[in-house]
Amino acid sequence: MFTEIALIVATSVTGFSAAGAVIVPSESLSPVVTSNAPAPYVSPFLDAAGTSSTVSFAAGTLTALASIPTEGISSYLAERPGTIEQVLAAQPPAQEVALWWGDLEIDRQAALAAATPELLGNLDGVPYTIRDTSNRTVLSQTISDLGEVVNSDVGRAVQQNALQQLSMLSSISNSLDHEKTSPERTLISLDVTGQGRAAIVLGDLAEADYVSFLVPGMFFTIENQMSYWTDAANTLYAEQQLWLDHFESQSVFVRNETVATVAWIGYDTPNLTNVGAIDNAIQGRDALASAILGLQAQRGDDQPYISVIAHSYGTTAAMMALSEYEFEIDALAMVGSPGSPAESVADLNVRDGNVFVGEAAWDPIPNSSYFGSDPGSASFGAQSLSVSSGFDLVMKQELTGSVGHNEYFTPGSTAMRNFALVGIGRGDLVMREGDPVVQRALASPTPAVG
Repeated sequence: MFTEIALIVATSVTGFSAAGAVIVPSESLSPVVTSNAPAPYVSPFLDAAGTSSTVSFAAGTLTALASIPTEGISSYLAERPGTIEQVLAAQPPAQEVALWWGDLEIDRQAALAAATPELLGNLDGVPYTIRDTSNRTVLSQTISDLGEVVNSDVGRAVQQNALQQLSMLSSISNSLDHEKTSPERTLISLDVTGQGRAAIVLGDLAEADYVSFLVPGMFFTIENQMSYWTDAANTLYAEQQLWLDHFESQSVFVRNETVATVAWIGYDTPNLTNVGAIDNAIQGRDALASAILGLQAQRGDDQPYISVIAHSYGTTAAMMALSEYEFEIDALAMVGSPGSPAESVADLNVRDGNVFVGEAAWDPIPNSSYFGSDPGSASFGAQSLSVSSGFDLVMKQELTGSVGHNEYFTPGSTAMRNFALVGIGRGDLVMREGDPVVQRALASPTPAVG
């Protein structure tokens, strides 16, 4: 049934691509520029006593990269094709990676950045400035390589494949551009193969007091939605900062609090051929958990307030991450959810029960319970999040309502207002579905003092 509902959604999407329609990626698309991993390279490593020990391949590889002569790093990896892919597929815990990186001499860090930017750019636990530089290097080089393929005399099929891949990567490059008045953007993850994966941060992830991850659902591809998703993160960033500035203007305390939002497309979102399966959600579960654990490892004793704003199939992946991994976040907001194996808020590692659920009129996905319990049901125990039209008396702003499955992230909507408040720890001000409009609008915006 979910596939039939998804088909309705796919044929009614507006605003997700330049043409106003979703383009379902081809399952047979094979990247032109990629590194194909052969069978895993297996080798024993020595422990501190010099005896053979069994360690994970990824941890062993990082240990080797920390000890071999710096001038031999490139040849070491060249002799072991597929090593980088294998390390990234089964990364060591982010805390261990952070300690590993911190113990390296500066000249070795520089040598690793030069020899293997694709590894450092996606290794959770490595500082974000390093990851951004590394990923931009890979992005620029891959775009250049694809341009050469397009302008060469290779076969037409190869050229067309290169053009599609180039279009996908160009969408990432374009999304990284920003005006001087906009927050800084960093590229903290990148996969240039297949339909692509990327995560673009708006703001300073290493210093922000509040961090929100935007997790997309079905039919989101880098080629068609990276710009849209980055724009949504930018809107959320501006909305959150506006509220924080307002709260500070009403307080005797000077807080100077800041935010960062993450336009996260870190997994292969499903299309019509696989939207009814859980496989992509499992991939999203693992990738999202790794990204959040990486952030927590980087921040150490200075932890930010972390929220996840998830849509559609992305809510399934998010709930799986928050129920099957041992880490906690501060708030979770979900819209258009098809459910998950988690049966209630109590199953989710979200502090203080800060779980919010919204459902738009004419959205066919909520209440389907296709992947398990419906988070919008009373038995699940989540708090209501209005996505209907209203008026914000504090900001003197008309708020638009969301209709259908794909209008939750529209600027100026009640949904975006509520997402912003959830992400800065002001769930007490979130408008609830079903409350009288005036009652919702008059919710006191005054923050607690202290």
